Amino acid sequence: MTVVTRIGDDGVAAMRAANRLFADVFGEEGYHGPPAGDDHLRKLLADDKFIALTAHVDGELAGALAAYELVKFEAERSEIYVYDLAVFEQYRRRGVATALIEALQPIARDKGAWVIYVQADPPDAPAVALYDKLGIREDVYHFDISVSGDR
Repeated sequence: MTVVTRIGDDGVAAMRAANRLFADVFGEEGYHGPPAGDDHLRKLLADDKFIALTAHVDGELAGALAAYELVKFEAERSEIYVYDLAVFEQYRRRGVATALIEALQPIARDKGAWVIYVQADPPDAPAVALYDKLGIREDVYHFDISVSGDR
């Protein structure tokens, strides 16, 4: 059985464990540089617009999700952006990722969000298959724009 929990503002240790999971699953290249300090994590976890969930199977950390609420300007509603979702390999194909998304849905509804959205890279076939099962695909382009103006 998968148990999903939202990490609260006192959950620095749980957030560190989630960050280690993300680094292990995605590879260190996505999590380069020194890890976030306790003060930063406390500030982030205290922000109601940041949503961090962990999934445990038989008491063991199996997966994690990090998302952000984006408050819209054109209407009184929000969108929820799933920034990262990862599951340890030994727990894949057991409903852990689906349980994380399903646990996010009532949080999104409570915030007045009208949609949850996530980005998947085409070479990541398992992620694409999961999101195809849960949502409607939109083919879009993603652009990284440097803050320094470099191209």
